[in-house]
Amino acid sequence: MQPKDTIETMRSLIDSKIPTFLWGAPGIGKSSIIKQLAREKEIECIDLRLSLMDPTDLKGIPFYERDSHSALWAPPSFLPREGEGILFLDELNSAAPAVQASAYQLILDRRVGEYELPEGWAIVAAGNREGDRGVVYRLPSPLANRFVHIEMEVSADDWRTWAIGWGIDPRVIAYIAFNNSALFGFDPLKNERSFPTPRSWEAVHTILKSPLPKKLWLEAISGAVGRDAAVDFLGFVQVMDKLPDIEAILRGENNEVSEDLSTLYALSSALVSRLLLAPSDEAVSNVLRYSLHLKNEFAVMIVQDLQRQGVVMEHLDAFGEWVEAYAYLL
Repeated sequence: MQPKDTIETMRSLIDSKIPTFLWGAPGIGKSSIIKQLAREKEIECIDLRLSLMDPTDLKGIPFYERDSHSALWAPPSFLPREGEGILFLDELNSAAPAVQASAYQLILDRRVGEYELPEGWAIVAAGNREGDRGVVYRLPSPLANRFVHIEMEVSADDWRTWAIGWGIDPRVIAYIAFNNSALFGFDPLKNERSFPTPRSWEAVHTILKSPLPKKLWLEAISGAVGRDAAVDFLGFVQVMDKLPDIEAILRGENNEVSEDLSTLYALSSALVSRLLLAPSDEAVSNVLRYSLHLKNEFAVMIVQDLQRQGVVMEHLDAFGEWVEAYAYLL
């Protein structure tokens, strides 16, 4: 399932309080989606890594109750007592079978020992697939049958939309737009420590924003996405360093264009990222008119990216000119 469809599906299942298991390869953003939905709904998200727990950590420990002369279970303090939110059981299938067994009752009956999950809380689990070379245990059938299972795939288009909105470095966005296959390169048959994933490209963004000297970028970025991807990416960055003056384009003072595809991908992403910092009517109009000089697919890509980020342009004369020029494509 594509990420945008995964988000829509998970949103509905969480609202309905249906226990859901989100599957996918490592580093593709499973945890980020759950936390994004919690922020969107303005509810709490408690992230429990069951792979780090013992069975008693979830069920609690017994203690002697003097008045009733009986043993009671003391539930752990990290489980919610009120309100609403998402109880996120990340890496559930990496937990030892005994820990998974302790989760049976919580997932099915919304209670374990003396503890009962408040009505406003939804249960979501996530994990890597068995073929992803991670430390995983096969889910027992009784536990697996308690979930609705959703498998998430990687989509370069969905990732670009997210990356633009989150202010990821334009050089990273442009490179992935130019080479979609570079977004995800995990091969479970290879024993690689570093490989490209949405999560590792976010790490590249952080490296580029850090004070690390450029002469050390290759080694650092190789440590995030692998040597081959790092070399290719840094070659692309050299193209971006030679782009036309973005500020002049936003002021309507530059109509310089290029026919080189890598340059056009870089330029399109740079224009969108810069424009989102201050999307005035004048700047948007100048970018729209500038896009009329570009290859058709890049003019359309710029407008689509801006609209997906909520930039309103339909009232502008320049947008009318743009629509007239590209009506045959729309």
